[in-house]
Amino acid sequence: MNRPEIILAPGPTPIPPEVLLAQGSPLVYHRGPGFGTLMREVTEHLRQLYRTTDADVLLMTSSGTGGLESAIQNCFSPGDEVFVPLAGFFSDRWKRLAEAYGLTVRTVEYEWGTKIRPDDVAAALAEHPVKAVLLTHSETSTGVIQPIEELARVAHEAGALAVVDVVSSLGAVPFDFDGWGIDVAVGGSQKALSASPGIAFVAISDRAWAATESATNPRFYFDWKIYRQFAALPDPENPWTPAISVMQGLHAALELYFQDGVDVAMKRHRSLSRAVKEGAQALGLDLFGEGLQDNWTVTAIRAPEGLDADTITTRIRTDFGVVLAPGQGPLKGKVFRIGHFGYFSELDILRGLAALEMTLERLGYPVKRGAAVAAAEGVFLDTQD
Repeated sequence: MNRPEIILAPGPTPIPPEVLLAQGSPLVYHRGPGFGTLMREVTEHLRQLYRTTDADVLLMTSSGTGGLESAIQNCFSPGDEVFVPLAGFFSDRWKRLAEAYGLTVRTVEYEWGTKIRPDDVAAALAEHPVKAVLLTHSETSTGVIQPIEELARVAHEAGALAVVDVVSSLGAVPFDFDGWGIDVAVGGSQKALSASPGIAFVAISDRAWAATESATNPRFYFDWKIYRQFAALPDPENPWTPAISVMQGLHAALELYFQDGVDVAMKRHRSLSRAVKEGAQALGLDLFGEGLQDNWTVTAIRAPEGLDADTITTRIRTDFGVVLAPGQGPLKGKVFRIGHFGYFSELDILRGLAALEMTLERLGYPVKRGAAVAAAEGVFLDTQD
């Protein structure tokens, strides 16, 4: 039968019916009080999610990458020096973005799957100060959550801004903009919040605003000052025509998220993560990456010896309509990745693991039928209220 695919990738994540209905509702005119109320409520929810009382939160029609680009445009000038610890595909995106705008990028490189060590960053900054450290919280290419609190502290001690990609971590794992001393944090609508792709949000500290005063990188569509002016109107607006339908969906997604609250969402993500990890290990598969107990967004799993990971992701999609993420960069063909944040339930994970069992058996890997599902069921029974 022609049925929708089962997405078990680390974004875009499945979308709840309430969000789809909101997106399909009549448009709210974007230059009036209705949209102003919508935008104000979305912004306040995001401020709660960021855990900030002081930062400005700006909403932009863009993917998360556009929000990251806005940080480079608004905070820096050509020739400014920044530090990017490289540990995966998405930290490398920071490097490429910064270089595209003429910044000088200093790096320390780690093997993919490892955690960045704050002492290494501190030593590098002591040897050569920079204007900012560009960080990635959830490195979805490897399944590693980086120690952002400690890295931001090191950056500030060296007099640098802490600019963080939280696109695939905000709402999925703990984050504290004010408490951790973050200067810029960029998120996206299509990950833990389970809205459609199309809206980036950027939290900006006073220190980052001060940096914009001397920054000379070109900007127009993503000019933060213009966004702040329009957000400060009695009925808030975007300076340019926003993705109104996506904004209506994001509003509904945030309402759903906060019905139960952040703590409940975190507990659910932790449980789903543990179920995937124990399910994979019950099949004799090896997990990839350091600090696995902290990563509740995505799990990277090594392909069994003799099997190509891309073959597994292709076959499970062809046979069962289950979408897993392949490896990236040097991990291509070596690992596959299962996402477990956002609009996922226990049964989504169980059927995904069942499909994985059958796929591996069809590919000739010896499987104890039901082992992954049983292990995941045990996790869910152990963690139920």
